[in-house]
Amino acid sequence: QVQLVESGGGLVQPGGSLRLSCAASGTIFSSNTMGWDRQAPGKRRELVARITPGRLTNYADSVKGRFTISRDNAKNTVYLQMNSLKPEDTAIYYCHTQGLRTGMDYWGQGTQVTVSS
Repeated sequence: QVQLVESGGGLVQPGGSLRLSCAASGTIFSSNTMGWDRQAPGKRRELVARITPGRLTNYADSVKGRFTISRDNAKNTVYLQMNSLKPEDTAIYYCHTQGLRTGMDYWGQGTQVTVSS
């Protein structure tokens, strides 16, 4: 059973930074594409960033140049460094992966990020 546990959310002022972490278990982490999605109040969940086993990355246009996704396979952990945060980045951030054999989507419980002065 794949389990994803996020941490690192919180309240930050506009222009500030946060780093989210996601610890994965129940899968061969180094073989998984890992990612972050987010869902703001009243909006659909959207892709924020992805990183492949080969460390290729892609980002939503709204976060390019401000957010960086990375992974540490030795720690089974994926990170999201968020800089120059804006109020519109306020959302619940979810770690995401897919089952290697089934392709089933897995998300963690989410971590709240609030950007406000």
